[in-house]
Amino acid sequence: MFYIGCHLSVSDGYEAMGKTALSIGANTFQYFTRNPRGRGFRRPSKEDVAALVALMQEHQFAPPLAHAPYTFNPASCEARIWDYSRDSMKEDLEVLADIPGALYNFHPGSHVGKGSDVGIANCARLLSEVITPGQDTKVLIETMAGKGSEIGKTFEEIRAIIDAVDEKCRPHVGVCLDTCHISDGGYEITTATDDVLDAFDSIIGLDRLYAIHLNDSKNPLGAAKDRHEKIGEGFLGLEGITGIINNPRLSHLPFYLETPNELDGYAAEIALLKAQRK
Repeated sequence: MFYIGCHLSVSDGYEAMGKTALSIGANTFQYFTRNPRGRGFRRPSKEDVAALVALMQEHQFAPPLAHAPYTFNPASCEARIWDYSRDSMKEDLEVLADIPGALYNFHPGSHVGKGSDVGIANCARLLSEVITPGQDTKVLIETMAGKGSEIGKTFEEIRAIIDAVDEKCRPHVGVCLDTCHISDGGYEITTATDDVLDAFDSIIGLDRLYAIHLNDSKNPLGAAKDRHEKIGEGFLGLEGITGIINNPRLSHLPFYLETPNELDGYAAEIALLKAQRK
């Protein structure tokens, strides 16, 4: 099964996202749990979430990928920001407890001049506080491009976060690999895909990889800028993206588009990628 979807708006509710995904040929989707650049939050009704779950089961969806907002900074040393990130993430995970097999993706954050070791420790401490050992939801650290003081650019930094999480919570921590980010971060994910996956496996473990953000990049390898491009129009190219979706070590995973598109553009990309899938 080829699981492919895109980022959708949660403004009309959870069931509505599932119906929108179906309308554009998707069998999964991603969404922000709350205002991505603000602090607003509207808790969904249990009935709306249950309606989405029923739709997903009927149409054999992969789990939706809930994305934490950009206002979170788990690596922060500033108590106000760190506490907000922790408390809001806890709230998000409470909602996701009603979606079987849910995935929750977040940016590990920026150390803001305090050093990556400090940022890594802060991020791991936050995960240890928000994760419940018995939960079903996987909490995914997103691979980052390395702009500014953000952590998570290298596989070694991501592994360091995981290793520092309380061992009772660690089984619930995974990774979301962003194709634009790791290319911008210096990993040649297209022409040397298997080499990159070998490195990922040896450092983190492919068993911790649960999702792929499928994005082309406006920037060349190692640019550390994090600017997504439409599929086939950037430096990764359609051939490179095709190699990723057909790689046997990745092909079973759900792919989520975050390209600069509206719904019709996403529908076209989904159709294009389905045609490239072997």
